Amino acid sequence: MKPKSDQSRYIILGSIDGILAVLGVVIGASNVSSNPDLITNAALGGAIALAMTNGLGSYLAESAVEYGHLADLEKPLLRNLGSTSLEKETRNKILYDTLAHGGSSLIGSLVPILPFVFLENYALEVSVGFSIIVLAALGIFSGKIARQNLILHSVRMVGLGILVVIVVTAFGLT
Repeated sequence: MKPKSDQSRYIILGSIDGILAVLGVVIGASNVSSNPDLITNAALGGAIALAMTNGLGSYLAESAVEYGHLADLEKPLLRNLGSTSLEKETRNKILYDTLAHGGSSLIGSLVPILPFVFLENYALEVSVGFSIIVLAALGIFSGKIARQNLILHSVRMVGLGILVVIVVTAFGLT
């Protein structure tokens, strides 16, 4: 199933949030401890919280906007559109957008975590590298959706990832 444009937007947003926020958690936790269990648990806590807040935040925002659109349609029709196919479409759109944003946040969060699950050595370096590679692929996806230069979109995503690593490092969190 090909995602609709709204879901694609939320897939990109959620994935960026998940990868970069949890990468920051992983870098910060790695400064405190080299214990992969501690790093993984801290990162998973951040991942779950992020997925929930992004998903529920999308639900609240989309509900307000979409039901506002439905209310705008009701005025000239002089009727309530509850229990109609339009209202059902509205509910489905809200649900799909919520799942896309929250789900992609959780999946994106796993990218910087996985090296700590599977590797004994160089997990942080692999986590940063793997995150940058996935951001590059996400940039290509973004470029395809925008029907623009794939390389430019990819470079921007990678640049954002590198910026986060530099800023977290500059604040002494490594």
